[in-house]
Amino acid sequence: MSVYDVIVIGSGHNGLTTACYLAKAGYRVLVLERRDTIGGAVCTETMFQNDRDPDGYKIDVGSSAHFMIHQTPVVRELELENYGLEYIEMDPFMSYPLPDREGVIHFYRSVERTLESIRKVCPEDVGNYRDFIDFWTRINKGVLKAFLVPPKGGKMFGEILKGQLRDGSMFKKGEQTDGLRRILSSYGQVVDEAFESPYLKAALLWFAAQSGPTPDQAATGDFAGWQAMLHQSGGKRPKGGSGMLTQAMKRMLEAYGGEVRTESPVQEIVVEHGRAAGVILSDGERINARAVVSNAHVQTTMLNLLPREHVEDHLYKRVQHINTGNGFGMVIRCAVEELPRYTACPDDEHVHNGLQLLAPSEAYLNRAIGDYRKGEPPENPAVLAMTFSRIDPSLAPSGKHLLYAWAQWHPYQLSNGENWDDIREREAEKIWDVVESYAPNMKDKRIDWYIQSPLDIERKHGMLNGNVMHVEMSFDQMFMFRPTPELSQYKTPVKNLFLSSASCHPGGGVFAAAGYNAAMVVKAEIGRKKWFRR
Repeated sequence: MSVYDVIVIGSGHNGLTTACYLAKAGYRVLVLERRDTIGGAVCTETMFQNDRDPDGYKIDVGSSAHFMIHQTPVVRELELENYGLEYIEMDPFMSYPLPDREGVIHFYRSVERTLESIRKVCPEDVGNYRDFIDFWTRINKGVLKAFLVPPKGGKMFGEILKGQLRDGSMFKKGEQTDGLRRILSSYGQVVDEAFESPYLKAALLWFAAQSGPTPDQAATGDFAGWQAMLHQSGGKRPKGGSGMLTQAMKRMLEAYGGEVRTESPVQEIVVEHGRAAGVILSDGERINARAVVSNAHVQTTMLNLLPREHVEDHLYKRVQHINTGNGFGMVIRCAVEELPRYTACPDDEHVHNGLQLLAPSEAYLNRAIGDYRKGEPPENPAVLAMTFSRIDPSLAPSGKHLLYAWAQWHPYQLSNGENWDDIREREAEKIWDVVESYAPNMKDKRIDWYIQSPLDIERKHGMLNGNVMHVEMSFDQMFMFRPTPELSQYKTPVKNLFLSSASCHPGGGVFAAAGYNAAMVVKAEIGRKKWFRR
């Protein structure tokens, strides 16, 4: 019977990050994936093959744009470019076509180029945007450092404040009190205070909303403020699809002696003498290991995979009551005859380089949120369009393109008695209608599509309630509170059983920070290897 140093449950990018760092440090690592493809929500599949297009289209079935991971050392330290990963810069990384007149705001990696674009649409906000980026850049340099270490309870905030007192890196003299107030404000309040133009407000609110919480939730100000960090790292796309990141990780892992097994769903985590000792697969096979790392959702891990007798009642109840939210959004992934020609900027050569924010106004966003709170799909959804075949022609057959349209807010549990399997196409058409309203040339240009409702997302990726962040990114479930205070160190009450998914600090998105932090914890807990295996 094989015995591994570490078994990782799930091949999502956080799990693979943990596995890669451990394999590089000399541990014998096995990754077990329940599906027939690896990558979790960072995965690209070939679809829409036919006689005319035998090679089909390379479709991302989860996340697409990569921002946060470039603010970590993961890609560099794992040398993923040596394993086939090639990133394409998205610049501008996002654009806002105006909803009611000609014009577009481009957000470039360069702050100065962004300011020039803002000047053409809302000159009154040029200075405001510069001040906004300056303030939040200083704040987020410290926050990013906190993201790349396990949370240390109240000490985390103490260290941030000590840094401010020592060198004034966060707040300028005299702005400490108001600066702290902004951090603890909602991102809706932060954006409303900072800017005058309704266009700029709608653009920044809609992008901030991608983290999950609604604009009125307290202590979410930095969801808007993180805009400053995008000017540091920019946005990028793996050539060949989002899943090329996890494919490169797999190759790197195997180069260092690690193994990946697909179609190997884990049924139970084995515990012996209070320690994780391996796993049992759904077909009954047992695989032994010194340690187990779960990249699955925290509730799946603690409530389903871990035998009930190994979870004390108080923790079991606390995990049951983690706020996973009521859905998040849904997405349509379309093969199309041509790219959108937005009425606001039909001949713009930059708009398709990055994300396109299709949210006419703050009031429009609030109406969609109102529908969501009633437990109903939005009558008029806000849309984030993505046309990556513009910068990566390898994704689609010659002359054809891809268009993804992500929309919010879509409740997982519907209050009107309807079922997502019955209404998914109806709601998908609403999203397509928004694209057509901005770009009338797209009428009858859809070749095929792949729809993912909140229920589809749960089934495909194991993201409970269809929440792509695993658990809500509200302040009470961030830092040392994520996913619960007892589990925030990536460790569980069972010795040598660890967590590494987006359920953990610092949260969701293509970030890899949870997997990075978990690897450091595992090495410290089970002992470092003194050799490298390659």
